Amino acid sequence: MAKVFKKTSGNGGLTLYLGKRDYVDHLPKVDIVDGVVKLDTSDFGDRKVWMQLACAFRYGSDDLDVMGLCFRKDIWIQQTQLYPEVIRPTLSPMHETLMKKAGDNAYPFSFEIPSNLPCSVSLQPGPEDNGKACGVDFEVKAYLAKEKCSPDEKIEKKDTARLIIRKIQYAPSQMGAGPKAEICKSFMMSEKPVHLEASMEKDLYYHGEPIPIKIKVNNESNKTVKKIKISVEQTTDIVLYSADKYTKTVLNQEFGETVESNGTYENTLTITPLLADNKEKRGLALDGRLKDEDTNLASTTMLRQGVEKEVLGILVSYKIKVNLMVAGGGLLGGLTSSDVTVELPFMLMNPKPEE
Repeated sequence: MAKVFKKTSGNGGLTLYLGKRDYVDHLPKVDIVDGVVKLDTSDFGDRKVWMQLACAFRYGSDDLDVMGLCFRKDIWIQQTQLYPEVIRPTLSPMHETLMKKAGDNAYPFSFEIPSNLPCSVSLQPGPEDNGKACGVDFEVKAYLAKEKCSPDEKIEKKDTARLIIRKIQYAPSQMGAGPKAEICKSFMMSEKPVHLEASMEKDLYYHGEPIPIKIKVNNESNKTVKKIKISVEQTTDIVLYSADKYTKTVLNQEFGETVESNGTYENTLTITPLLADNKEKRGLALDGRLKDEDTNLASTTMLRQGVEKEVLGILVSYKIKVNLMVAGGGLLGGLTSSDVTVELPFMLMNPKPEE
């Protein structure tokens, strides 16, 4: 095992071990969360050790909780007793490796993540924002308490050990046919229209992969196409606590391609939307990040049939806009100028790593 992730509680009595932080949704099954906790029971008294895996939507920093406002909504939560041991899970190779690493007094646990839960997504904070980013996260927690979840019992921070994990999806192995869109637009003071057709070879691209867009223009009008503008829009639909839907432009690129009146144009223009070009954009959806690890633009949410959208928390989708900037001719110039636009929806995801 290349790396073991561990966290020790403030009182030193609980040390949580995990062999990985990324758990893949293979559609329909998700990787099982196998871990162990090393215990020093000298200070436990009559308290037990409990394990918890929670999927939550965070939409404010922890600092605001002191004002009596709860900015964390649990989407799903599961708890189990670790010590004294009630039922020991069937030991996996991951358990055995971690138990060797932890040494004596290590207790195994397992959690299954339901496949209908959202993937980890975080919303990019602005330069002035502090605290944890808003978004969907998963947290594994070991804690000391007399009861599993008694509202009357306060659990001290020093009596907990917690690690954030990620639920992720990889791109499916089969890609669909690429989208195609066309429009025929007429203009004031022009008898004939402009035809625009745009298409892509496939419907799914990987993060960082160049995206070629085939463009055909037939300009039968008396106008001139001054340039072609291509933009990529990310739409984030927060369906958990409100109908909050907003769009961020993650790429805006202009090509100085001119198509004169009665002229035609056919070419393939290539774009690459990257997080590196959008670091200051507050509220942009990213794949859930762990601490200071680098991440990328959020992957497209793949919806399963029969899953309620509300359970998914944050839905992310992408589209490309191809825009012909058409200038008007004659005395009315600017007044008769217009744009000709088509939209191409597509998916943006990470490829499945080699086994």
